Amino acid sequence: MRGARLAIRLARQYNTPMKRQLPYHGWCFVCGTDNPHSIGLTWWVDERGVLTSEFTLNEAQQGPPQHVHGGASAAILDEAMGLVVWAAGHKVAAVNLEINYHKPLPLGVSLSLETRIAETDERKIFSTGEIRLPDQSIAVSGRGIYVVAPVLFESVRFGRDTREGGA
Repeated sequence: MRGARLAIRLARQYNTPMKRQLPYHGWCFVCGTDNPHSIGLTWWVDERGVLTSEFTLNEAQQGPPQHVHGGASAAILDEAMGLVVWAAGHKVAAVNLEINYHKPLPLGVSLSLETRIAETDERKIFSTGEIRLPDQSIAVSGRGIYVVAPVLFESVRFGRDTREGGA
């Protein structure tokens, strides 16, 4: 407990948001620890509700020679933009995704991702996200529209086996 208080005090002193790691969820293609083909991302969310991840992609995600397949980067943004909405407490499903490719993503370099809720209305929640290169330029950006769909996720519990009704 003492260490946690020290971390909070230091974060406030240096104006750095506190982050908590989100649980892995089973067989997810992007972040599941039970899936041998998972890309293997780890997610962090801060007190402002911003979801982040740092990762390096390899030949398993290759499209053009030495570059990431567009479908892999789309899957990463799809999962991250939906998960930031889940982290805010909404059990949602995507109804629309828009992915924009600005620059090719090279394999084997450290990439960063950031997503956030952009807007909510009566029935929909909108989120946005970017994957950035090491120089912080945006390589891939996206926008997602999500609707609350709790019936699809009645058996989902983060940190538990979700093969029966998985996320």
